[in-house]
Amino acid sequence: MATELSFIEYIADQSGLQDRLTHKKMFGEYAFYLDGKVVAFACDNSLFVKPADATRHLTADLPQRPPYPCAKLYPVADALLDEPDRLHELLLATERAMPAPKPKAPRKRAAR
Repeated sequence: MATELSFIEYIADQSGLQDRLTHKKMFGEYAFYLDGKVVAFACDNSLFVKPADATRHLTADLPQRPPYPCAKLYPVADALLDEPDRLHELLLATERAMPAPKPKAPRKRAAR
């Protein structure tokens, strides 16, 4: 079951992060980016936050399951959708814990 766009919009609204939180459709599901870093995935209308040692204390009470087959376990933050302050704090902490994205290599021009 693919994630509904209304669910994505709800997460964005609840996070309180305005334009800092963006999303991109990937393989029928969505990735959330905070200031250019991937911080979460929306799969089957559930919010999976990227796990990190630095955020373990914020996700200790959340269930964990893989967002897609063969993936590692991710904290499922669905319960935080009704707690916008905690969701906001978790997404910000996750962004700080993630490494900076690698610069993309320039595209090669096709020979004419």
